[in-house]
Amino acid sequence: MTTIVGHDAQAAMLLAAARSSRMHHGWILAGPRGIGKASFARALAIRLLAEAAGPAPDAPGLSVPADHQVRKLIEADAHPDYAELYCLEKESGTARNISVDQVRGLQRLIQSAPSLSSRRIVMIDSADDLERGAANALLKTLEEPPADMLFLLVSHAPGRLLPTIRSRCRTLRFDPLNDETMRTVLRREKPDLPPDEIETLAALGEGAPGKALRYAGLDVAQIDGILRTIAREGDPGNRHRLVLAKALSGKTARPRYEAFLERVPAFIADAARQRSGPALGVALDRWEASRQLAGGAIILSLDPAAVAFELAGHVAALAPDPR
Repeated sequence: MTTIVGHDAQAAMLLAAARSSRMHHGWILAGPRGIGKASFARALAIRLLAEAAGPAPDAPGLSVPADHQVRKLIEADAHPDYAELYCLEKESGTARNISVDQVRGLQRLIQSAPSLSSRRIVMIDSADDLERGAANALLKTLEEPPADMLFLLVSHAPGRLLPTIRSRCRTLRFDPLNDETMRTVLRREKPDLPPDEIETLAALGEGAPGKALRYAGLDVAQIDGILRTIAREGDPGNRHRLVLAKALSGKTARPRYEAFLERVPAFIADAARQRSGPALGVALDRWEASRQLAGGAIILSLDPAAVAFELAGHVAALAPDPR
């Protein structure tokens, strides 16, 4: 049985609304990327459809036993009363948007009666990825939804959604997980990781298990150790910068390099939070410069060794002036 860890208040509120027949037809599940909103939405859909099919699973919260028919059908992408929209995989990679054709493809579900219970559910991960035509097509259904239809719209940036979509949905906010919940999720997802790496990943994830899991197995703790040394000592002989440039420039180092691109701006931002006066100004300038360089490194196919060296230089600028 898979259990959603965290977000208990949100689960309790939505379950109570559904069981009292006061469930609004559209919900925006809003919060930072990687904190488990899509997993929560899928678990909620499984639980609600299982309860609607009756009898209710004998399990707490959003849990549904692995052998329950509803769960097996949804996990097999075969439940007739449930649909998910997400960016599709293509030969050239993952599509950047959810297309209007995908939204129009929901008409079969929308226009037919429920098959296995009295409820139908659509989950969109994420609504931020809807192209303009797709958002407008979805809006038409949200304006006049079937009585037994529930829309769960995952959103990392709800302010970017069409105002008309926001006005027809209720927004439920999700916060980053606390440290102990992060450790629980990481131990469950990566049971072979040693305790010290669990601690490092929990800190780096900043309450987002999805973000932390992207770092798993990349020994980001070593990278952070080098960055701390550079920030403390300034790396006057460029020794640490050259080590990073060499270690992150090979073909097999691509995952660590991408993690490095994420980590440096975040590392500098953390340093900025502990500063004031001129030192804060330096940190903010270096954060902005590192953010722009890291953000364009992959898109512009910049040389990884040169990028790593320059990013480490921004970290070196945080060191105290030895004079």
